[in-house]
Amino acid sequence: MAKKISHPQKNTAHPEGVFPAFKKSGEAYFRASLTCRRKHISLGSFPTAEEAHAAYLEGRRVLEDNTLTPENYPADCLLPFEKWVCLANYRDNGIYFGNPIYVGRRLFYYYLSPAKVLKFDPDDLFYYSSHKIMSRGNHYFVADYGLQVSIVSRYGIRPYARPGRDFRFINGDPTDFRRENLEIINLYHGVTAEQKKGQYIYTVRIHVNGNLLVGRYDDEVTAAIAYNKAADILKRNGLKKNFPQNYIEGLSPSRYAELYSSLQIPPKILNLYFSE
Repeated sequence: MAKKISHPQKNTAHPEGVFPAFKKSGEAYFRASLTCRRKHISLGSFPTAEEAHAAYLEGRRVLEDNTLTPENYPADCLLPFEKWVCLANYRDNGIYFGNPIYVGRRLFYYYLSPAKVLKFDPDDLFYYSSHKIMSRGNHYFVADYGLQVSIVSRYGIRPYARPGRDFRFINGDPTDFRRENLEIINLYHGVTAEQKKGQYIYTVRIHVNGNLLVGRYDDEVTAAIAYNKAADILKRNGLKKNFPQNYIEGLSPSRYAELYSSLQIPPKILNLYFSE
């Protein structure tokens, strides 16, 4: 028979905003929470009642003092930074989000830390209020249906696109993801835009044990089709690799076929065969 764990007698004389709880092992911990405008807000769990109460007092202070902003979050604060942001937004805007969002004029801020703040259009508010942003360096992503999805994919940018090469931030701010600030330079797989003498040249490379040059073209649609054709040839020649396919919107099947058949692929790719 499994051993029954007996919890210690709960002490009802805990400070305001502090509630004892117990792990399966019987070890006690303490939850902090508060109620504001009839909304119950959990502030987190803490190993001692004193720490939980300190977090509760900090939470009350944020709600009551409109000079407290995410930027002046104290380093020694026991209230988690995310909760500090959520409470400041609730105080100033009357909306509580579970994610560290602060709504401003014509945009909102998503706080990853006091020093790292992302900016978004109001149209993205619903999405990011229910999708937590995570980061590895300057790569930002969310968990969506069990997958890690780069946030740039919401704006028509390929997930592994590189800023400065495939897209750019128009105002130079790499934390500003408002749509008006994003310019896509390279829309298609394998295609790189290079500006020469005021004009763009589109270089196509395909990766097979290194990057193979497919060619250089005057427009990106032709370049994208050249990548597709090179990928098709390599697959027919026995290469077991799933190359991404470039889809060109607004191009009729007959026009696509015409461009596809007219493109010359280098012999280095045509004559590259792979055994089983």
